[in-house]
Amino acid sequence: MPCRVPAALAAVLLGHTLPAVTWLPPVRRLTPRLAGRGGPRHVALTFDDGPDARSTPLFLDELAHLGCHATFFVLGTMLRRNPSAGRRIVAGGHEIAVHGWHHDNPLTTRPGRVTTEIRRTVHLIEDVCGVTPSWYRPPYGALSTEALLAARRSDLRPVLWTAWGRDWTASATPSSVLETLAPDLRGGATLLLHDSDVTSAPGAWKATLAALPEVVAGCRATGLTLGPLRDHGVPT
Repeated sequence: MPCRVPAALAAVLLGHTLPAVTWLPPVRRLTPRLAGRGGPRHVALTFDDGPDARSTPLFLDELAHLGCHATFFVLGTMLRRNPSAGRRIVAGGHEIAVHGWHHDNPLTTRPGRVTTEIRRTVHLIEDVCGVTPSWYRPPYGALSTEALLAARRSDLRPVLWTAWGRDWTASATPSSVLETLAPDLRGGATLLLHDSDVTSAPGAWKATLAALPEVVAGCRATGLTLGPLRDHGVPT
């Protein structure tokens, strides 16, 4: 006999999971604002999962050398562990944003926890870095209804990505990162990369770091400007 779910519970479950499909490429193409589609001559450069004392400073050094700024989506646990790296992100003119407290999937987290942890991460960023974040990217791109509402209550704009480098795998190389980005690397794109391997294969960030100069050079060669989301012109 099939299990019958009470109507009220079914409504809660549906509301909790329905937005999750936004991470799927076809859905993101239909939601350009959520995907981070920006101005036609600009590319948003974003990094997830830091700040990491081992790797983030190397990314900041390389970005300074390249004369480029980015948006860093930080985890509260990582910022608490590496506050000086978080402060250096802001001091370097980069943008800092919320990725969550832990790298937990909002769809499998008990009700109420996502709301608490988004608020907690916002407050930590304010206390440690002296700035108020404007953006929220859910781990795994899984935007539950609770996460969406919690972000809005904290004055955060949810944003996903239009292109990624699959740079979290053990097999990632600078060439594979570039090849994976290439099909969607155009004006208006929001790039998803990682400056930490805290949720990735050990050392995977090294492929991303090595690919950065070619990513920047390739964009500039076609007249595109790279920068943080605050300069990207995402429609409100």
